Amino acid sequence: MGKNPEPHIVVQDITMAYGDRVIQKDLSFTVNRKDIFIIMGGSGCGKSTLLRGMVGLQEPARGAVLYEGTSFWEAEEKERQRIMRNFGVLYQSGALWSSMTLAENVALPLEEHTNFSRGLINEIVFFKLSLAGLAGFEAYYPSELSGGMKKRAGLARAMALDPRILFFDEPSAGLDPVSARLMDRLILELRDSLGATIVIVTHELESIFAVGNNSVFLDAGAKTMIAGGDPKALLEKSGDPRVRVFLTRGAESAPAP
Repeated sequence: MGKNPEPHIVVQDITMAYGDRVIQKDLSFTVNRKDIFIIMGGSGCGKSTLLRGMVGLQEPARGAVLYEGTSFWEAEEKERQRIMRNFGVLYQSGALWSSMTLAENVALPLEEHTNFSRGLINEIVFFKLSLAGLAGFEAYYPSELSGGMKKRAGLARAMALDPRILFFDEPSAGLDPVSARLMDRLILELRDSLGATIVIVTHELESIFAVGNNSVFLDAGAKTMIAGGDPKALLEKSGDPRVRVFLTRGAESAPAP
């Protein structure tokens, strides 16, 4: 990842809450450019809630999220929209429109946010679906696809506007082992070919070790982060039993410390 990492996203003293109910507090970490950054922790610890605060869906109760030095939640609406144009988001379900073909789903952000000609939009759609391993499926509807193909179609749509940052919420959830490994491989290829920074919410151990080079570990009991850094290094060096228990579930999937 280079000797001098360049900060892309800086989270400063974030508290995420629903009313008076605090989900996570005192979160501070840096996502460097071209990181594959893992937000991990057990069920119910607030991983997806933190992601919502990072992508502009839920304002933190306290703290700041900086994108290339600009504080997202303190910025004017026009500036926030400009920052969000650099985001691509893949939700757990893929969030595809069932009444649209894959080509129409991927074309939608291009139609809404650009003045591109129909011919150029069609070229981009074909290219993005090809990147996601779905060339030839342009005319298919979501109901005609497997779970893994739906996730990859959602990824193609997330890439439509050439985002500099991709956010994935449980990209491997519900996938069979082969499809999950294909998704991991695709994530690595996207980082390397597009130069994108990637932030992933996941609890899947194999994916964490296969793709992650940086991370934050959230704990539901403490309601804060209790570790951060390269997941492989955490497995080897963390003295916190909560971190080690999480990272050694199904010990056959984890690299030996």
